[in-house]
Amino acid sequence: MQLDLNLLAALDALLEEGSVAGAAARLHVTAPAMSRSLGRIRRTTGDQILVRTGRTMTPTPYAIAVREQVHALLHQVQGVLAPSRELDLATLERTFTLRWHDSLVALSGPALLAAVRSQAPGVRLRFVPESSIDTPELRRGEVDLEANANRPGAPDVRAEKVGETRAVIVVGREHPLTRFKAVTAERYAAAEHINISRRGTLSNALDDALTHLGLTRHVVATVPTEAAAFEFARSSDLLVTAPEATTRSAVADLGVVVLPLPLELPPAPIYLSWHQRYDTDRAHTWLRTLARTALTTSQ
Repeated sequence: MQLDLNLLAALDALLEEGSVAGAAARLHVTAPAMSRSLGRIRRTTGDQILVRTGRTMTPTPYAIAVREQVHALLHQVQGVLAPSRELDLATLERTFTLRWHDSLVALSGPALLAAVRSQAPGVRLRFVPESSIDTPELRRGEVDLEANANRPGAPDVRAEKVGETRAVIVVGREHPLTRFKAVTAERYAAAEHINISRRGTLSNALDDALTHLGLTRHVVATVPTEAAAFEFARSSDLLVTAPEATTRSAVADLGVVVLPLPLELPPAPIYLSWHQRYDTDRAHTWLRTLARTALTTSQ
């Protein structure tokens, strides 16, 4: 059986994008060319792969079942066929998927994208949101780089500490805490709090620190992002505790006030993580270097 390996790349793009137009744009080919590839894939597999549902395309059960295997196989083929190829950034065409904490996207994403565009205009970045549950996309090759405060425990996932940030208090300009020369732990605990958690949790390490002091705080709501929390704090008497690095733009744009946190908490680490399959991938190594620089200089 003679199999055109280009069909593997086309199938991977079709399954990820869910449309002929999206897959064509991803691989930088015309939509008619991608339609022809889809036809060949259908004849080869004996499956429709994508079927039209109204104005959208829906993957078949077979397509869903083989999606992860196709993606992993494509990466293996690319590694086997081009292990020592010199990296030509000017002609490099590749899409990287980055799952970063939303605050890191805001802080370091623009600098990373600017560096990528200046060196490799054919490279695209897909920043995707963090999930509310633990997901294995990094190990499956569906995510190229993660950046957050969590150090992965899997032995096949690399993790490099690229920075750290300490927590501070964010309040509106008229918040009662702004009238004191110093914020005590008692005053901090007595305020009403907005918690930041993509999983919707109402407690975290702050509560443990307060418990050791015989104090508790009142969390009235939880939101998934710093940006949302700052909006709540801007026009109310609610208090937000957030990483200091993420508050810089909020102070200028929203007019909120940043106060020191009266608790002894270790700085939150920032880890850059990737699967070991990319250790010798020249393009991935290049991207990691740029990401490391962007994340480090933003702290």
